[in-house]
Amino acid sequence: MNMNGGEAPDAAGMRAYVEELRATFMRLQEEVPALHEKARAVQVTEKSRDGLVAATVGANGDLIRLDLDPRIYRRQDARGLADTITRTIHAAAAKARDRVVEIFAPLIPAEQMRAHIRGDLDAVLEQMSLQMPKRRPESP
Repeated sequence: MNMNGGEAPDAAGMRAYVEELRATFMRLQEEVPALHEKARAVQVTEKSRDGLVAATVGANGDLIRLDLDPRIYRRQDARGLADTITRTIHAAAAKARDRVVEIFAPLIPAEQMRAHIRGDLDAVLEQMSLQMPKRRPESP
């Protein structure tokens, strides 16, 4: 409290921030289990540009299914085929990650969720610190 009996501006800001965190936490407790199940069920299928390769991946980018059109055997370029398969799987995994970010968007900022998916703890903590109110220097 300040000398006038009211709260100091920093204390009022922190109190509001804590209340916002509490409300967010309560919302997360209620909504996250359903979103988590929805995210875990994500499957994305991506086709190569030539349509000869189709890759299906899960939410974490793991390959679930790989389909190869029989016409691939007409090509004698094993390296080219391997590169096409790799690119197709990577494209499917990127779309799956985007879908998971989209699912959690109502609760978690997109960049924070992307950092979490990448396992980038520094970026997650930076995003969180940007959301916290800035402290003002104390007056003498």
